Amino acid sequence: MTLIKVKGRGAENLGRRRLNPNGAMLVSQRATTKATLTNGYNCLDRVFTYKSHDGVVEESQSTDTPNSDFYNSLKHRVTTADTSIAAGQYHALSFRLEGNSVTQLGFGTSGAKKATVSFWVKSSVAGAYGTCLRNSAGNRFNMQTMTINSADTWEKKSITYTGDTGGTWPKDNTEGFQFQLSMSMGTTYHGTSADTWVTTVDVSPSNQVNWLATVGNTFYLTGLQIEEGDKATDFEHLSFAEELALCQRYCQIIKTSDGYPQYNGHVNNSAGTYVAVPFTVDMRTPPTGITVTNVGSWGHVVYGVLNRNCNSITFGSASSKTISLDMNDASGGFTLGNGSMLYDAESGGNVGMIEFTGAEL
Repeated sequence: MTLIKVKGRGAENLGRRRLNPNGAMLVSQRATTKATLTNGYNCLDRVFTYKSHDGVVEESQSTDTPNSDFYNSLKHRVTTADTSIAAGQYHALSFRLEGNSVTQLGFGTSGAKKATVSFWVKSSVAGAYGTCLRNSAGNRFNMQTMTINSADTWEKKSITYTGDTGGTWPKDNTEGFQFQLSMSMGTTYHGTSADTWVTTVDVSPSNQVNWLATVGNTFYLTGLQIEEGDKATDFEHLSFAEELALCQRYCQIIKTSDGYPQYNGHVNNSAGTYVAVPFTVDMRTPPTGITVTNVGSWGHVVYGVLNRNCNSITFGSASSKTISLDMNDASGGFTLGNGSMLYDAESGGNVGMIEFTGAEL
């Protein structure tokens, strides 16, 4: 049998090339907008924000894109400016890859290979931005400058990094490495832009722009692809279902708006019930907690008592395949051992949400 190479997206390569999930910014499980982003994960899946400054930035999932190949982009917008970044302050995007996903690059060995990062970007502030690859230990950095040539214009960027033969680069289910893009960065973290690995925290050039300086400044990004080699190939599109499953290895959420979810359990005390929720895909590591939004929109049905709205939902235990939750209400009167069910008790549009936390990189 002869394989025929079909002309089209990514036709120059057969097989999976993109190492990073959600490069087209399709998946945003937590929310589509967050008015005040914090240090960590906010709206879009697999997008971590380093944030330490006096400004306020909104994150959202946008439909402003460079062309018809993309439907969504990441958007950051300044709502409170920080006109003078202190030496130790910063605002940067981080895209973290699991060690299991990047073993083929061979970082930390004599056979380390080059990696190329490509993406579409649009910013209201033209000028120099720092980009870097860095290890999880925070002692190996390769910084190179990205230049926005024209404000408010989509531009395609490609940066190739020499493979690192030194340092420690995990090849398990912990963080393998991360790609960082600096939007504002204090002088503590300035360095020389060169394709060179250093041990100091050099993540942006000395002429780094201060993107935070003006209210209303915007920054968009999509089509992010991290791949082996010294050439940026066409963006590798996956279906939404595939992208979602890849993201759910790190973050899974159940919502009352998901189509009347029901999870079976039993009464474990006079005012509480227990339920086991199976994960859609195996998580990277067992979750260690939960974050509950609108707890009263969840209810439990108990044999002999009928429906009750929950007044608390707490974390029980978890593996990489399932999690147990404990639900309680103020009335009590349950019979130990009776069957129960967690269900959608939403009213008035107050969507109940439970995020399983602790598996992110």
